[in-house]
Amino acid sequence: MSWIPLLLVLFVIIGAIAYVITLYNGLVSVKNNVDKAWANIDVLLKQRHDELPNLIEVCRGYMKYERETLERVTAARTAYAQAATVDQKVQAGAEMSAALGRLIAVAENYPDLKANSNFAHLQARVTELESEIADRREFYNDSVNTFNIRIQEMPDAILAGMMNLHARPMFQVAEADKAPVAISFSDVSH
Repeated sequence: MSWIPLLLVLFVIIGAIAYVITLYNGLVSVKNNVDKAWANIDVLLKQRHDELPNLIEVCRGYMKYERETLERVTAARTAYAQAATVDQKVQAGAEMSAALGRLIAVAENYPDLKANSNFAHLQARVTELESEIADRREFYNDSVNTFNIRIQEMPDAILAGMMNLHARPMFQVAEADKAPVAISFSDVSH
């Protein structure tokens, strides 16, 4: 009979250790899912980054009056290349998406450019990459949401604090990028 309380205490200790290990492993899993989701976006952002010089070069000859638009795309590409942290890459990626959206919208004013097979191919490739990036951003936001909930709920919050885990930002569209693209038909020579 004297072994029963000792076995009961041992069982509770082993159960508590197993529970903490389960919580720890769960937190590591959701953290790694966020990192993996970001890595998938980063690969696509790099592919888009690599396509931009070709797209800009094709557009440059046709879009004589759209220097500012081309400069925005170039500046966004440079910002992405210089981004070191995930937050900086998120911001640079959003700026690049906005600049590309403006470029594609403005290209509608140039029938000769739209008819160029290189432009059509590059536009299709960039549009495909943008679509894939949007899909991956949705997955990333789901992963971040799950991670953020886990590290804020009890009892995970206690262990997350000890692991120095902090909430991650979700991809969000800047207010300026929600505004309609202004397209001017003045000063356009066809």
